[in-house]
Amino acid sequence: MKKHILSLLVIVMLGIVNFNSCSKGGSSMNNTGNGPRVNIQNFSFSVASLSVASGTMVTWTNNDNTAHTVTADDGSFNSGNIASGQTYTRTFTSVGTFPYHCSIHPMMKAAVVVN
Repeated sequence: MKKHILSLLVIVMLGIVNFNSCSKGGSSMNNTGNGPRVNIQNFSFSVASLSVASGTMVTWTNNDNTAHTVTADDGSFNSGNIASGQTYTRTFTSVGTFPYHCSIHPMMKAAVVVN
């Protein structure tokens, strides 16, 4: 019983740590939140156009066997290389449309629309 409670406590604490966003421009690596998720798989983003409310945290997960990036077309954000199995999280606080691409594989394109 004590082991079960301890395991539950660890899970809850990990959830709290993962819920907090990074203070550097609202983005970070390996900081997954409870917001929408975009899978990177088969050299594409799983959601071509994602609509979210201002203040929403979006997490991208690289499910390919090669590195990818999440790079704003206007340069306003850039994940850097996301290794296979890793994530990138960004909180969108400004209203607008944010088209992005993979700088390694430029044919990979998508957008986040913030209302």
